[in-house]
Amino acid sequence: MSIAKILWVDDEIDSLTSQVMFLQNKGYEVQTKTNGFDAVEYVKDNIVDVVLLDETMPGITGLQTLQQIKELKSTLPVVLITKNEAENLMDEAIGSQISDYLIKPVNPNQVWLSLKKLIDNKRLVAEKTTSAYQQEFRSLFTALNSNPDYNEWMDIYKKLVYWELEIKKSDSPEMQEVFQTQKNEANTEFFKFVSRNYAGWVSPKSADAPIMSHNLMKFKVLPHIEKGVPLFFVLIDNLRFDQWKTIQPIFADSFRIHEEETFYAILPTATQYARNAIFAGMMPVDIEKKFPVQWKNDDEDGGKNMSEEDFFKAQLKTLGKSDLKYSYTKITNNHDGQKLVDNIHNLLDNDINVIVYNFVDMLSHARTEMEVLKELAGDETSYRSITESWFTHSPLHQALKKIADKKLTVIVATDHGSVRVNTPAKVIGDKQTTSNLRYKHGRNLNYEPKDVLAFRDPREAGLPVPNVNSSFIFAKGDLYLCYPNNYNHFANYYRNTFQHGGISLEEMIVPVIRMTNK
Repeated sequence: MSIAKILWVDDEIDSLTSQVMFLQNKGYEVQTKTNGFDAVEYVKDNIVDVVLLDETMPGITGLQTLQQIKELKSTLPVVLITKNEAENLMDEAIGSQISDYLIKPVNPNQVWLSLKKLIDNKRLVAEKTTSAYQQEFRSLFTALNSNPDYNEWMDIYKKLVYWELEIKKSDSPEMQEVFQTQKNEANTEFFKFVSRNYAGWVSPKSADAPIMSHNLMKFKVLPHIEKGVPLFFVLIDNLRFDQWKTIQPIFADSFRIHEEETFYAILPTATQYARNAIFAGMMPVDIEKKFPVQWKNDDEDGGKNMSEEDFFKAQLKTLGKSDLKYSYTKITNNHDGQKLVDNIHNLLDNDINVIVYNFVDMLSHARTEMEVLKELAGDETSYRSITESWFTHSPLHQALKKIADKKLTVIVATDHGSVRVNTPAKVIGDKQTTSNLRYKHGRNLNYEPKDVLAFRDPREAGLPVPNVNSSFIFAKGDLYLCYPNNYNHFANYYRNTFQHGGISLEEMIVPVIRMTNK
């Protein structure tokens, strides 16, 4: 590790010789200046890791020096050393982005600790994270191999997300590689688990199943409606649990988070199936029976999510809640978003307000098609970062902030997540076979059985039968399904893109969060 370079600026620097020597003995390289002008000139032309800055000096003051240093190098940490504990001075200093402040007379150990915190913080965090994950690795490994049930799988996935975010902070490529291997193993086991249990969960006779898309409203949304307290159900399309964790602090600034839970998206983990199931309160096979005109299969013309409000209205009626006053708003572009910001106060008179926001799904599709977005969202870290940036500046955030001081409940959920695909798998089918990369349905499908979960009778998976002899297949882990014609072109084109529709922790275990006003 290179030697850290300290600039100490004090008009009485000669009286601090012993302190300077103390820091040099601790391995720091220390330069000294006696006034702000010289300090600013030095910072301009030299590498400095931290500035120790006296607040009261002749010539330009410490605060003026601080301002000029920040204009030159805005990220350079500055520790203000002051005799003065006056509150307005501290406010001004903190407002000017000091990294720390010390009160005179300073003790050498105090200065050393401050430097250690600023310079070594990242390394110390990385070391602590690494050793903590090494301990957790074994317990995660044990959990994966002890036949977890659907609740334990949700816990395992939450832990994996926690460690993924922690390890990213530590910036250790080796640890990231170890973690990625463990996550891949988890997805392999999860695929086997879903393959064994899915048909049982969605069977009408099922006695033990997780909360899934088709009963999310019944169990996780409608029970929280209170008279006189509007409930906002915000469905952000295609929001993974790790993306939720990235925007969670922004929500926490405005709202009190009570429950941070997950549920299982149905298969296919695709908007037209999972989202329609949420609003209809039933599996797609039953939606098709009850709404034969509104339900559209993949290969049929027309919008696949045009009837969500009708489905929602029918679900309220089925559950004996048709007296509820509701609104339904779908946002697919910025203009719709701005209308929501302008109209949000008018929604406070309703019992329940549904807001469907399409940005994240559009991002994952655009990322596949646009080279610039492939660079901006090249991996999970940058995908999360774009999500955070979007939400921070989104009309949705503006709208919710406008009503955050009102007595209300907000439930944020999604319809499905997405997974970054890396491994192409061949599928052969006739002309009627659908084009989705993570699931397909068609007649006479030919595939490698170990790559997919197959339902020869789609009704066993709670799905309609689009054509006679149609079967459904769902890809596991990070696979994407390509046809043999022009195989290499499509394998390269779609590699390393975010897709959904198949079976992975990221696509199936998704957030449902309940919060209220602070």
